[in-house]
Amino acid sequence: MHIAVMGAGAVGGYFGARLAAAGHAVSFIGRGRQLAALRERGLEVKSAVGDVFLPSPRATDDPATLPPADLVLFAVKLWDTEAAALRLRPLLAHGGAVVPLQNGVDSIERIGAVVGAAPVLGGAAHLAATVGAPGVIVHTGTVARLRFGPVLPGQTAAAAAMLAACRSAGIDAELVPDIRRALWEKFAFVVALSGLTAISGQPLGVVREDPELRAQFEAAMFEVWSLARARGVALADDFVAEQLRFADTLPCAMRSSLLDDLAAGNRLEAPWLCGAVGRMAKEARVATPINNAIQAALQPYCDGRAVTRTKETA
Repeated sequence: MHIAVMGAGAVGGYFGARLAAAGHAVSFIGRGRQLAALRERGLEVKSAVGDVFLPSPRATDDPATLPPADLVLFAVKLWDTEAAALRLRPLLAHGGAVVPLQNGVDSIERIGAVVGAAPVLGGAAHLAATVGAPGVIVHTGTVARLRFGPVLPGQTAAAAAMLAACRSAGIDAELVPDIRRALWEKFAFVVALSGLTAISGQPLGVVREDPELRAQFEAAMFEVWSLARARGVALADDFVAEQLRFADTLPCAMRSSLLDDLAAGNRLEAPWLCGAVGRMAKEARVATPINNAIQAALQPYCDGRAVTRTKETA
């Protein structure tokens, strides 16, 4: 099958490289220094579960130059969702499927509003990875898991095909019956992890060991759990406690992409993470003071490096 990876960063690069190394026809759609590196030096994945090197991956900045895809792994940053979805149309000319692998909880609806609901499944990537240098993906720890599933009856064959492709590549993949619940499970953890690591400037090990930071981490996750339950998503009663236990098993050095982007002065996904929690909570009449405060603290940096505004006084 032809698999197109929209967004050749850490998530798309990692899973795309695994699929390509297993013999699948994979095309990477990227831009800037990452695209240049893929063309000039190839794509390298450094991982405790096995390194991968693709010396000559097929890489482009124009999806229209590629043949139609059977499957599109959609892994662009959340602010680029609609613009990237517009560029998918040539890839879906023969009825291919799209699986979002983003951090937010509304990618199915946002992409579907652009390309139509029929091809868009649900998906979640569980991976701690960064672009260590252009063309080099660095995977932290050993967790590298995909969870995905259909949201419409006509998508079951596409979901099964993706599962088969992932298993052939040795990817830890799960076809889940309730993908929307799975998305909220990831969202709750990612919102708390990204928010607390970003505002503290510290990796997960520091956040979970410091009593005050740990308490805020738990509170931020509980707010998302409360919001999910208010919206009819059946997260388990012990979800937050289980996620805290899970966090204790992860590498101390684990960082969120939000922290990495903040440190690099890049644009932030915060408005679609803690910011989205605040917007949805207002509609659902749920209190989310921790996530609101995190969004407020990060707001000056959301478009990139902070702009200092001064007010002249007489």
